[in-house]
Amino acid sequence: MAYEHLDARLVNALLGDGRASLRSLAEELDVSVTTVSNHLSDLEAEGAIEGYTPVVNYDVLGYDVTAIIQLKVHGDALPEVTDRLQSHRTMTSVYEVTGDYDIIAIGKFEDTDGMNDQIKALLNDPDIRESNTSVVLNAPAENEQFELDIPE
Repeated sequence: MAYEHLDARLVNALLGDGRASLRSLAEELDVSVTTVSNHLSDLEAEGAIEGYTPVVNYDVLGYDVTAIIQLKVHGDALPEVTDRLQSHRTMTSVYEVTGDYDIIAIGKFEDTDGMNDQIKALLNDPDIRESNTSVVLNAPAENEQFELDIPE
């Protein structure tokens, strides 16, 4: 049946081409344009699809230094620190984690001087107790998304 697992099939089609028209999606999925539009609207309303954005290769644009920054935070300051990290435009990911550190942040920088300035600013933050930074040497996979499983 064409409607079986339609949402997963629609997500997978969009992963293949996020700019696909409703008509081309409908043809690929063998359903009507209205059906695609309704399911897409539902997926967006549920938050399963949060937006449509280009995949940017920051290395090509001059941001070829990637740092993984692990932070230990004082007491209950975790929400404030994560908020502050998110406000830095070159922080591409910020995670609250379990383990030895409280936060892992990933940042993109034009050079090591920019990275060092960011790290020094973080170390001056009174809510941050400790940091550990790793510089990425090579990224064989980055920002990858995966297709959803569709039962047969």
